[in-house]
Amino acid sequence: MITKPEKIRNIIFDFGDIFIDLDKPATLKELQRFGYDQPTEEMSQLAMAYEKGTVSTAFFAQELQRMIPKAQPSQIQDAWNAILKDIPAYRLEFLRKLKTNEQFELFLLSNTNEWHIDFVKEAMGKLAYAEFKGFFKGFYLSYEMGMRKPDAEIYEQVLTEQALRSEETLFIDDTKENTDSAGLLGIQTWHLQVGQQDIIDLPKQLDHA
Repeated sequence: MITKPEKIRNIIFDFGDIFIDLDKPATLKELQRFGYDQPTEEMSQLAMAYEKGTVSTAFFAQELQRMIPKAQPSQIQDAWNAILKDIPAYRLEFLRKLKTNEQFELFLLSNTNEWHIDFVKEAMGKLAYAEFKGFFKGFYLSYEMGMRKPDAEIYEQVLTEQALRSEETLFIDDTKENTDSAGLLGIQTWHLQVGQQDIIDLPKQLDHA
């Protein structure tokens, strides 16, 4: 919850459904074509491990192949990445202006995995991805950090590494569990409501806090 917008000096952004649009049901829909009807606890635990980087891409792909034997490896990877859509140009322009304004230090903190990031790099192109990454003073991906949201340790690492004061930091995420966890550390938060709000509404959120 944004309580003191005048104190905010740092903004930590999530990635999915904050900058890049997601189609969250798409992966399961694609996997259902190959007989994988419902998510299982095994799949959930595997996905979380992959997001934390505690299993390799090769092991992850091998395990998915075991669970979904009717699909080819390329079909499984395509299904896994089906959740990812585009980053609208207007959001990139908003981010560019926010960076140019230099009012805030900008950071990105995302629960993601190597397959998804490789897909984004290819879809955006190397130069565009490098520009996007360059907007942020710190670019934190869960699978590279060995931890994931909503665990407190991931926020604490960003605060410590960047020497940020929690009360001067705003964290924006579309998952309430993540903003709630950050809030317990004294970080100001905005739980963005996908479909009702957009990251370009940030100035309005700060004005009305």
